[in-house]
Amino acid sequence: MLEHLPAWLGKAMSGWRAGVDSIAVVRPELAPAAAMALHSPAFGDMARLPERFTADGAGVSPPLFWGEPPEGTAMLALIVEDADAPTPQPLVHAIVWGLPAGSGELAEGAIMADGTGAPEGGDVGRNSYLGEGWLPPDPPRGHGEHRYVFQLFALDAVVEIGGQTPGRGALVAAMAGHVLAAGILTGTYSREEVAPVGPVGAGAVA
Repeated sequence: MLEHLPAWLGKAMSGWRAGVDSIAVVRPELAPAAAMALHSPAFGDMARLPERFTADGAGVSPPLFWGEPPEGTAMLALIVEDADAPTPQPLVHAIVWGLPAGSGELAEGAIMADGTGAPEGGDVGRNSYLGEGWLPPDPPRGHGEHRYVFQLFALDAVVEIGGQTPGRGALVAAMAGHVLAAGILTGTYSREEVAPVGPVGAGAVA
């Protein structure tokens, strides 16, 4: 959708950004007591997302893997947000909850519409475009680099979330007071910018 905006308009909106202080993990009710490792074999932290995972490519979700969650973890939840969207709040690109504590990874393309959930665990929620699944990064031309923040939460309870396909607000409300730890991985993407794809970062496994 945003790829159709002209570059001059994107540049004019370059100062309009939601900001990292608005993403889920910085909310007081979700403040983690500990950190978890979160990586991707496809890109390093603060490195450019390959086009395959964006609206300029196949638009599938990237693979993720993480370290052992803390003792007492009952389930995991993932929220992916664009901290630089030209909107009052970050644009939600993916929501997944109910991931088993020992799952350890999400395969490439795993964040997709799944109705009432996958048999092996996990359920995909609604993104900011009101669709179920992965919303491929689609920043306006000329707007500059966008930061896509993958936030994985380890929860001390299997929380109940109302609605068949809930969004960010419902998940945040359900997780409040239950976060044991969180992992953060940030991928970047831009259009009509000098942004060469570099090697996978040191924090990821090639």
